[in-house]
This record gives sequence, structure tokens and C-alpha cells, in this order.
Amino acid sequence: MDFEKLFDMQRRLNQHIERTHKLTKEDLFNKKVLALIVELGELANETRCFKFWSIKPASPKEKIVEEYVDGIHFILSLGIECGFDRETIYSVGHETEKSISDQLLEVYELICEFRNSRTLCDYRTVFLAYLQLGKMLGFTPADIEKAYIHKNEENYKRQAEGY
Repeated sequence: MDFEKLFDMQRRLNQHIERTHKLTKEDLFNKKVLALIVELGELANETRCFKFWSIKPASPKEKIVEEYVDGIHFILSLGIECGFDRETIYSVGHETEKSISDQLLEVYELICEFRNSRTLCDYRTVFLAYLQLGKMLGFTPADIEKAYIHKNEENYKRQAEGY
């Protein structure tokens, strides 16, 4: 995955949104953290991994990856906000025995830790845990990058339409 490309795309989108909505002097860190947590919940809802009471299947893979990359947008945005956008992010390498539900909960906890610390180490930990979640959901780096680019374009379109 070309993280430098994704950070550059996200930086341009952030700048566009901040200029359009006159937010260039606002501290958006906590709002971005909350947005990431909300997106994580929406992702969980589409996977239905925690809905033990229901027999309805998960949403189609296309819908799940769309929700997943919404989280990527906010993780990248938080990295930019903290000045971590030029740091190296390594791809996920190891397998895990965790369930998707457990991984979602771990990502949630790590987001909260990062919110309090704002350290590069905790940022990388969140990003890697989120990438691991994507791997567990069956997404390749190419799937994620393609879906991110598509959603990034959609986000510009939404801004133009007064979203």
C-alpha cells in the first residue's frame, strides 16, 4: 500500500474541507477521534460479527470495505493532525487468533489510548491494529487502496454538493 500517496490525498481533502468550512484555525483532533470511533461502530454493524441474536448475514464485501476505508480516512487525518504523516507505517505481517469482534474492541481501546497520549508509538499501534482488522476482513492492501481512492473522490463530490 502506498501510504505516502494516501497521506497526500488525505492532506488535500482535509485542506479542502477546512477551507470550505472555515475550519483552518480549529483544533479538530477530538472530533476526528470521535468520527473514527463512529466509523468503527458502523464497520462493526456492517460485519454483524457481534450480532449473536441474528441469522442475517454480513453486508456485501463492497459495503464493508467502504465502511472500512472511512476509518482509514480518519486515521490518516489524525496522523496529519499530529505531524505523523511522514512516518513509516509498516504493513501487517502476523496472523492472529482473535475474532473480528475482539479486534474491533482492541482497535477501539487503542484509539482511546492514542487520544490521551498523541504519541507516534500509539498512532502506529492504532494504524497497525486497524490494518490487521482489514486483513481479518479479507481485504488486501490493493483492495484497501482502491476503495480509499474511490471514497476520497466521492468525498470531494459530496463536498461540492453541499454534504
